[in-house]
Amino acid sequence: MTKFYYVFGLSLILTACGFQSSKSSEKPTRPNTVYSSLGPQDFNQSWLFIEEDKAQFSKLNLDVSAWQSVNLPHDWSVSHEFEEKWDGATAYLPGGVGWYRKHFVTPASKNDSVILVNFDGIYNHSTVYINDKRVGGEVNGYTPFTVDVTSFLNPVGDENVLAVRVDRTRYIDSRWYPGSGIYRNVTFYNKPKLHIPVWGTQVTTENISHDSGDARIKVTLKNEDDQPKKTMLKSVVVNNEGEVVAKQIDEVTVMSNSSLEVEQVLNVSTMKLWDMNSPYLYKVVSTLSDGQDTKDQVVTPLGFRTIEFKPDGGFFLNGKHTLIKGVNLHHDGGLVGAAVPEDVWRRRLVRLKEAGVNAIRMSHNPASKTLMDLCDELGFLVQAEIFDEWDYPKDKRLNQQERHDDYISRGYADWFQSHAHKDLNAAVLRDRNHPSLIMWSIGNEIEWTYPRYAASTGYFDMNANGNYFYTLPPISSQEIKQRFESGEKGTYTLADTAKKLSSWVKELDTTRPVIANLILPSVSHISGYTDALDIVGYSYRRVIYDYGRRLFPEKMIMGTENVPQWHEWKGVLDTPAIAGTFLWTGVDYMGEAHGGWPRKGVNSGLLDLAGFKKPSFHMFKTLWSDAPHMYLTTQLLEDSLYELDDNGNVVERKKDGWKTRVWEWHDVEHHWNYNENENTVVEAYSNCEAVELFVNEVSYGRQLLKEHDDRIFKWFVPFQSGEIRAEGDCGASDSIKTVGMPTSVFMSIDKSIVKLQKREVVHVEMQLVDSMGRPVRFTDANISLDIPEGIKLLGIDNGWVNSVQPFQSNSVDTYKGRALAILEGIEPGNYTITARLHNDAESKATVQVQQ
Repeated sequence: MTKFYYVFGLSLILTACGFQSSKSSEKPTRPNTVYSSLGPQDFNQSWLFIEEDKAQFSKLNLDVSAWQSVNLPHDWSVSHEFEEKWDGATAYLPGGVGWYRKHFVTPASKNDSVILVNFDGIYNHSTVYINDKRVGGEVNGYTPFTVDVTSFLNPVGDENVLAVRVDRTRYIDSRWYPGSGIYRNVTFYNKPKLHIPVWGTQVTTENISHDSGDARIKVTLKNEDDQPKKTMLKSVVVNNEGEVVAKQIDEVTVMSNSSLEVEQVLNVSTMKLWDMNSPYLYKVVSTLSDGQDTKDQVVTPLGFRTIEFKPDGGFFLNGKHTLIKGVNLHHDGGLVGAAVPEDVWRRRLVRLKEAGVNAIRMSHNPASKTLMDLCDELGFLVQAEIFDEWDYPKDKRLNQQERHDDYISRGYADWFQSHAHKDLNAAVLRDRNHPSLIMWSIGNEIEWTYPRYAASTGYFDMNANGNYFYTLPPISSQEIKQRFESGEKGTYTLADTAKKLSSWVKELDTTRPVIANLILPSVSHISGYTDALDIVGYSYRRVIYDYGRRLFPEKMIMGTENVPQWHEWKGVLDTPAIAGTFLWTGVDYMGEAHGGWPRKGVNSGLLDLAGFKKPSFHMFKTLWSDAPHMYLTTQLLEDSLYELDDNGNVVERKKDGWKTRVWEWHDVEHHWNYNENENTVVEAYSNCEAVELFVNEVSYGRQLLKEHDDRIFKWFVPFQSGEIRAEGDCGASDSIKTVGMPTSVFMSIDKSIVKLQKREVVHVEMQLVDSMGRPVRFTDANISLDIPEGIKLLGIDNGWVNSVQPFQSNSVDTYKGRALAILEGIEPGNYTITARLHNDAESKATVQVQQ
C-alpha cells in the first residue's frame, strides 16, 4: 500500500477569474494607476490591445488611438467569426499576433521594494517588456510565471509601460481550442526587499485524528537587500468563521542576497476535515513584521484531509473508501472562449456535482488558479495534468502520429527539452497546496509518439469502433516484451523521460502520487514506463482491468479517460480494486474537429458548450447520485438503436450493442411532438427499481430495472398527442407534453444583481415557449437580444457543436429550443435586457449592476 498525506495551503493570491475584453469600438484610455498597497493586487483592469505586430509597440511613448481598451483576462480569437479555412483542430478560429500595454506609475516605495508581476497564463509564445526592456515571457501557454520589473522602472511618480507580445501564429499548435492572449489573471506585487516570494509557502498536514491535526508550514524568506535583515514571522491558522485557532511566531535573520526556509508546526485542536460533501477550508496567514508594522503578508487557504491509494482496494479519502466519479475538463468556456469568468466555471461545476461528479481531471495541461480554487471550495477531487506531449510531437489535426511538419502546427514538443523542467516546477509550486488536488499526471497518451509502442501491441491499429477498445491483447505479455525489446529505440526513451518527470514532481511534493494516462498500457507495463508511476491510468482500456490487475498487481489502476456510457462505470463496479474513472468529458469543448466543418468541437460531454444538461448527464445522475431521478426521452423507432421483436418488445438492433458504444450519446429528444401514429421509442433513465409509463393516463406497462442490462427503460409507443409520464417506485417522475409552435421566449437569469468588483457575470437562459408558456423543444427559431449600454455581451450560443454562428452577435438560432447569453456589467445602474422572436414577442429581465 502506498499512503499519501495531504499537502494543503495554496499560492498566495485570492484573485477571482475575470472576463473577456471590451469591444473595439470602445475608446482607449491610459490611466496612470498607482499600485502601492500591501499584498497581491488585481492587475487586470485598463489594458490596451491591438491585433497587429510592430516592434515599436513596446515603447513608452506611442500613439494608442487605434488600440482597444480591454480588461483581462482576454481571448482575442473568440471574438472572430468561425471560418472553415482555419482548421477544426482549434475550432475554426484564427491565431495571429497581438500586443497588450498597461500604463502604471512607479510607487513611492520603489527604492525599498521588489516589484513583481505574475501572469497565470498567456497563450502563447509571450514576451514581456517594461519600458521597452525585455524582462521575461513564456513559450508554454499554460505555464504561470512571474517577472521582476523593479530595476527597469522609471523614477518614483513617473509613468511606466508594461507591454506583452503574444505570438500565436502557430494557430494549429494544439489539438483543441487554446485561445489567444492574456487569457488568465494578472497580479501585481509590491513587496519589501525581505519578503515571501510568489508561491513561497508550502503546507502539509500530519497527525490527523478525528478532531485534531498539525499543519506543517514551510515559508521561504528572500532577502534582496545588501544587508542582513531581521524579521518576525508570524503564522496563524484562521477557521471559516474568522477565528484564530493556532499561531506561531519566530524571530528570523536572513543574510544579504540570500533565501532561508523557515518551518513552523501549528496544531489545530478542534480541526474539521475537508471532504467532498463538506469542503471545510481554513487559511494560513503568514506575516513578516518589524514587531509593530506589517511588511509582507501571504494568505494560504488550507484544508485537512488524508488520501490513500491501495493497489488491491482503491482510493480512500479520510480513511473512507471512495469511488472516483470523475470527468475530464478542457479549459475553454464555450462562448466566452479561453478567458473564462469564475461564474461560468461555478455554474458548470455546480451542475456536474448535481450529477454526482466528485472529481475533475484537468486535461491536458495546468488549469487556471481560479478553477483550482473553485474545486477547493466546492469539494471536487482533482487530478492535475502537466503535459500532453514530451520528446516527440503529436499530430494536432488527426492524433496518433506526426504526419504534418508545417510551421502552423508546431507545438510544445519543440521546446520540451529546454523548458519542461521549469514549466513543471511552476505548475507544481503554484498548485501543490490545494486540498482538492489528489494526484499529479505527468502526461496524456504519450506512447503513440514514441517508436516501438504501437507495433508491440499486436493490434492492427487503434480503432475506436471496437477492435482496440474492447478486445483483450491478442498476444501474450512475453511476446509484447519481445517485440518491444527488438524494436528500434529512437533518440528518446519514454520510460527514461517518465522517470525524470516523476522525480521532478517529487522534488517539490511527496504527498501525492504520480500518474499518467496510458493509451497502450499492455506495452507500457513491460517497457518500464509504469515503473515511473505510483498509479497507472488507462485510457479507454477498461476491457483489460482484470488483465492489468492479474499481471501487474503491485500497481493501482484506474480509468483516466473513458467514454460516458454505462458500460464504463459497470467496469469499475465489477472490478473492486479499480479506484474509479474520469469520463471524456464533463462538458463539450471546442476543437479536435479537423475536417468536421461545421462541427467545431467534441460532443461527448455531460453538458453542452452552453452548459445545458444532455441525456448522458441524466444517465450518470442515476448512476452517481443517490437522489431519486427520472428523465424521459423520445425518438422515432426508425431512427433509433432499436427494433421490435416477435413479441412487440423493444430490443437492440445489434444485440448487446450497449456494451461497446463509444463517444456520443445516441440521438434522442426531450419532446413529444411527432406525426399521429408514428412509431416511437420512449426511454426513461432512472435509478428507481421499477418505472411505469403512462400515455394520456393509460398505462403502457411497468418495467423493472433489473430486466434492462443497459439500464434504460424503453417502451414502444405509436404517437398520440397529449402527455407521456413516467412514475418510479422511488418517488421520481418526469413528463413531457405535446406543445404548439413557439410564440415567445421565456428568459431566466441566474442573478439579478452583479458586483463589478467581484467581476460577476449573468447567465441568460432563453427557452422558446408556446402560447400556453410550455417549453418548445421540437423546433427552433431566431432570438435577438437588446442589450443596453452599461451591460456588455460576452457571448451568445445555443450549445450545439455544429453551430458556427458567431459568439459576438445580438441574435442566435436556438438548438432544441434554447440558447444562452453571458453578460457582464461595465457601469453601475439598473438595466433591462429584452429577448425578441421574429414576431416581435418580447421577454424582459432586469439586472442591477453594483460597484
